[in-house]
Amino acid sequence: MAKKTECVAMLLAGGQGSRLGILTKNIAKPAVPYGGKYRIIDFPLSNCVNSGIYTVGVLTQYQPLELNDYIGNGQPWDLDRANGGVHVLSPYQQIKGTEWYKGTANAIYQNINFIERYDPEYVLVLSGDHIYKMDYSKMIDYHKANNADCTIAMLEVPWEEASRFGLMIVNDDGSISEFEEKPKNPRSNKASMGVYVFNWKKLRKYLIEDENNPESDNDFGHNVIPAMKEAGERMFAYQFDGYWKDVGTIDSLWDANLDLLNPKVDLDLDDDSWKIYSKSPVAPPHYVGALAKIENSMIAEGCDINGTIDFSVLFSNVTVEEGAEVKYSIVMPGTVVKKGAKVQYSIVAEDAVIEEGAVVGKSPEDMQDISAWGVTVIGDGVKIGKNAVVDAKLMVDSDIGGAE
Repeated sequence: MAKKTECVAMLLAGGQGSRLGILTKNIAKPAVPYGGKYRIIDFPLSNCVNSGIYTVGVLTQYQPLELNDYIGNGQPWDLDRANGGVHVLSPYQQIKGTEWYKGTANAIYQNINFIERYDPEYVLVLSGDHIYKMDYSKMIDYHKANNADCTIAMLEVPWEEASRFGLMIVNDDGSISEFEEKPKNPRSNKASMGVYVFNWKKLRKYLIEDENNPESDNDFGHNVIPAMKEAGERMFAYQFDGYWKDVGTIDSLWDANLDLLNPKVDLDLDDDSWKIYSKSPVAPPHYVGALAKIENSMIAEGCDINGTIDFSVLFSNVTVEEGAEVKYSIVMPGTVVKKGAKVQYSIVAEDAVIEEGAVVGKSPEDMQDISAWGVTVIGDGVKIGKNAVVDAKLMVDSDIGGAE
């Protein structure tokens, strides 16, 4: 039996992230690079450590190899501990084959034995695909003060976006009176962030009941939380006011990266009081040539810049040759943008090559029909040939030949 722990965090990181298309063809969504030197999963892991929570289960499923390798023994996040620490929990191999996680609740259910080893009072359930900084210990204190059975972190979202979220109607004392899962006509703009604190003994009972219900989708939002509400459990909403971004789509991933360049956005990754830790590759300092022009951008280590960079995020070891332009774009590690090439309003994945004179992406101002505009995505290792033109909103996951 492991040493008793007050709170165990369970981090759901098994999603395929199908809305990110070719960016998650070979890696799980939480392993997608972000912000020049991070991956999305660095945020919940760093939040746990900064909140004093050192026992973390990471539930992986889809394309887990790179994510498992990235997490390793947890050392970059100070989670390489004799008691607790980080544990990668994939679906169990059983005699009759692997039982895949059927839903978020089933994923936790399959790991009841892992949680029981620590005999916790509380279980914190987190998603692996959000960019935010949050002190979970304050939420747990709020949960205790209200003698709650379940506390759900909530964020007020713009009314026009409310129907994309699970919403709560909240009483004056913070207790939750009703839930609406992605309603067409929202009556509230208080959205669930997918961050939950449960009393473990209560949650365990509901997980077992949910698993034994053949009609259930085995999902927290659709099944477990409504069942707790119906049974009259004490359920409270915890107000969060900071920056939070669900990076489940191409547009939101692009936005969240460019938010780092916006002084009006409250997301300081250099804040020593709440560090975001990552397993960054060691690379030499970046080199900026005499002809390079860089404005309002983030350039990671190992880059070799001789072209023009504006309002963009470049990861490690990116090369931008003379006369090349990168604007309003996210360029992931190891990519080469050759002479005279232009990359705009795009996300370019790792180790891609944009040959001389190629044009990738389009500015919204150049569109006759603005509804056809969108961020262009170039996949991992893809080569865009000399003078080729790649239009707005395309996802390219195989090489494109050159044009004379």
